Amino acid sequence: MTTLPTDTTARPTPRWLAAVMRCDQELSSWFVGVGFFFAPVLLVLEPWPIARTVAIVAISLAGLWLGLLGAFMAAGLARVLRAGGELPDEYWAKLLGYPNRPTAR
Repeated sequence: MTTLPTDTTARPTPRWLAAVMRCDQELSSWFVGVGFFFAPVLLVLEPWPIARTVAIVAISLAGLWLGLLGAFMAAGLARVLRAGGELPDEYWAKLLGYPNRPTAR
């Protein structure tokens, strides 16, 4: 039986986690925005089956990539939590682009 470490010092988060989370945030906003215009684009491309197929494949690949980013993000966050760490509020504020706020004492 393995035992979990009892060391409670702060462990750094994986370096790749912030990049994955930023990419996920950007692609999600892009994906939702394009989704509003995708149905009319498919109607316009109706006479050209190859162009319609290319559009469907492009949006499908973007959705697949978004799903993979979500899986990597979940794995990174689970790794932090399993190690007994947590992401401080400053990490989230920096990731979301909030301006520096004074901390309450």
